Amino acid sequence: MAIKIFIDQGHNPVNPNAGAEANGLREQDINYEVGVRLAALLNANPDFEARLSRNSPTEQLGTSTATSLQTRVSMANNWGADFFISLHCNASEIVSASGSEAFVFYENSPAYYMAERILEGLNYMTGLQNRGVFTRPSLFVLRATAMPSVLVEMGYLTNPNDAYLLSTDPQSFAVGIYNGILAYYGLL
Repeated sequence: MAIKIFIDQGHNPVNPNAGAEANGLREQDINYEVGVRLAALLNANPDFEARLSRNSPTEQLGTSTATSLQTRVSMANNWGADFFISLHCNASEIVSASGSEAFVFYENSPAYYMAERILEGLNYMTGLQNRGVFTRPSLFVLRATAMPSVLVEMGYLTNPNDAYLLSTDPQSFAVGIYNGILAYYGLL
């Protein structure tokens, strides 16, 4: 029985629920691209089956931020996913802020341990600092999913180095997350 991984490419192509923009990049475009590559890696492995929240770069989910988030969660819940992974890019007024971090509903949980492995995978593949795993029970996609869920902030769009890596080498981010998933399941 394949492990079902739902990959949510955070944000919509346009508002409502569009993402951050910096250094000439749009968060939703990076999230989309990394998600497609991650799904391809997972679907090429017979141990996994992956689905995406957005199946084309222009696909718009929901008519408000709330319904956009609800749609993503409902897709995963209705499919019966084993894990929910939401891809995002960070932004900060502090241009030097750099690295990857992850958010989960609570500590000492399957999601927490998955998040740790994903961040290790990202650090190994991209060289970006592992900023750690944090609990954010207020985040809708973490509290409304019926399965463990991780929100990954892959890097900072507002940091020129992170932004360059995210835009020129999305494959390394996809491979890093993929390797983290494999490590979590003891398949690496």
